[in-house]
Amino acid sequence: MAEPLRIHRARAHDLPGVAAIERVSFPDPWDQSTLAWILEYCGDFFFVATAGSAVAGFLAGAVEDTGEQVIGHICNFAVSPGFRKRGIGRQLVARVEQQFLIAGASAVQLEVRASNREAQAFYRRCGYREVFQIPGYYANGEDAHVMMRWFR
Repeated sequence: MAEPLRIHRARAHDLPGVAAIERVSFPDPWDQSTLAWILEYCGDFFFVATAGSAVAGFLAGAVEDTGEQVIGHICNFAVSPGFRKRGIGRQLVARVEQQFLIAGASAVQLEVRASNREAQAFYRRCGYREVFQIPGYYANGEDAHVMMRWFR
């Protein structure tokens, strides 16, 4: 029988598992020191999904106060290849959106690679819409699509 899924705020002992998912998911992964910095400064918006002792996925976010409104920002998000297509990503997004709402956010934004059609489709299913592109956003020069979801 499969271990039940648990979503909790990230802790230091989760970071090696998060870093392992980073390495298999992204061409320019965040290293463990960057993840530790995110945990320290944005820990209220950094969630990990675990199944037993395995880190199945994570989502690191932050809030940005523009002076006119508070916007949630999904900064980094991935599910381990062995755990994909099980609804874990949707649960992580819902959990961080709940936290953004508690923080007073009126919307959430994120950047996604122009070539990552699967992720773009996932975000659309979660209610996000493309609002603009950023040319050359990623280290390899690839463009980013900025997508947003409004709460109100």
